[in-house]
Amino acid sequence: MMLAGTMRTYIAHRDHRLMRRVNRWRPPRWIRLWVLAATRGGDGWLWYAIGAVVLLFGGADRWAALASAALAVGAGIALFLRVKKLACRRRPCAFEPHAWADLLPPDQFSFPSGHTITAFAVAVVLSRFYPDMAPGLFFCAASVAVSRILLGMHFLSDVFAGALIGTALAFGAVWLVGLL
Repeated sequence: MMLAGTMRTYIAHRDHRLMRRVNRWRPPRWIRLWVLAATRGGDGWLWYAIGAVVLLFGGADRWAALASAALAVGAGIALFLRVKKLACRRRPCAFEPHAWADLLPPDQFSFPSGHTITAFAVAVVLSRFYPDMAPGLFFCAASVAVSRILLGMHFLSDVFAGALIGTALAFGAVWLVGLL
């Protein structure tokens, strides 16, 4: 029990140190535009657009791919909504104002990152069915994850946990849909 507390304190200390550095950084305009576009894409429209492309051009695997992605994303949303209320971790913007971003967070809690869970759930699922799309999908997922940190919405550990959860849910969904 003491080890877990020590580990949480260590992670929180590192998260806050990085948050202070990120919140004070003034990146070049192209980075600001990239992270704003990535986080807005992570709001859902990017995944719907990719789903439409898969529906139109996905071949014989389209239904299994879309069912797996929908299952992973649905489970991810249900999970992060519950875990956020249990963890009650405040967002970085609650501790210190951001130097250039003034986006409002979608809710008050930080852990885990729902945008990152969804991004990695979709990227991993579709990469399993369409390996040629993997580089673009993982670029999008990583962009969403990084944007959440650079915009002061999440700590590094929130995003890391979101990527792990999204990946695990994706593998589970692909496995489950494959059984049907």
